[in-house]
Amino acid sequence: MYPDEYIRYLVHFHGDRDYFECHEILEEYWKNKDQGNKDSVWVGLIQLAVSCYHHRRSNFTGAKKTLEKAMVILKKEELCLNSLGLNKIKLFSILKERHIDIEKNQPYTSFNLPINDPCLSQQCQTDCIKLGFIWCDHSNLNNKSLINRHKLRDRTSIIQARLYALKRNKSSD
Repeated sequence: MYPDEYIRYLVHFHGDRDYFECHEILEEYWKNKDQGNKDSVWVGLIQLAVSCYHHRRSNFTGAKKTLEKAMVILKKEELCLNSLGLNKIKLFSILKERHIDIEKNQPYTSFNLPINDPCLSQQCQTDCIKLGFIWCDHSNLNNKSLINRHKLRDRTSIIQARLYALKRNKSSD
């Protein structure tokens, strides 16, 4: 009923709070299903995870910008939120509170997405247990590899793609 990638996103969002992984999972899905649609509900959920990642690192500027973008997209796509098993009214209330906290430079705290569908919730909890996560546990703020995950990833393919694009652009000049 729900895409596997969305379920994995929810498992990481509520389980190990690996927002970087949430971003990676849904970005791949979005690129395969709805690439080019910058107003896709998937982009809104990706940006929400990115905002959480920034907020946890006390990057309030990045957290605010990405949360605002997420809110605009999710508002446009609010009908999709219901079909994804989320309570849109509660979600927007949570996001407004987060926005206020970020504007006040309040430290990050974990929060849960308001899942309406008990079957979806049960599936996510089951998957969470299989991975050794605790459903709706708080983020481990002492886990530096989780908090600074973007610094630890292998960027070889990204760097190679950029160099290739630069060479291609220079040869066409």
